[in-house]
Amino acid sequence: MVERRLSQQAADVHNIANKCSAQQVPASAAKRARGYESYKRGLAAEEAVCQRLRAAGWSILLQRAKTRRGEIDIVAQNGATICFVEVKQRQTLRGAAECLSVTQSRRLYRAAECLLQSHPYWQYENLRFDLFMLDAQGQMEWLEDIIRQM
Repeated sequence: MVERRLSQQAADVHNIANKCSAQQVPASAAKRARGYESYKRGLAAEEAVCQRLRAAGWSILLQRAKTRRGEIDIVAQNGATICFVEVKQRQTLRGAAECLSVTQSRRLYRAAECLLQSHPYWQYENLRFDLFMLDAQGQMEWLEDIIRQM
């Protein structure tokens, strides 16, 4: 009796899994191409920000730092300050500024906590979060200290 129930549950799980995978539609070639172009623009934007940070005297500690809590685009240090940088590129600078949500801000803060725990040798007195906004014409703006502990 128990074996029959287990085998029935296994069959149900298998059917659910098949239904879920059957509902997924593969991305079209055009959609994949747009995604790849967006990815390349994001890499180029992050590289432009790194160049600007280096020109301003910052050292780049990490790029695209992934943690179990999220990803931080750039981690930079200048003297006793470590900065967690988020890069946003949109058609307009205003659009880039508006796309940093409260939820994403929390995720960035938690990812920064993970990075600090995993890099105990980093020496710092100040921590901050900066936002770099880029538009379609290549203009860049730098907003310093955008996130405070929530």
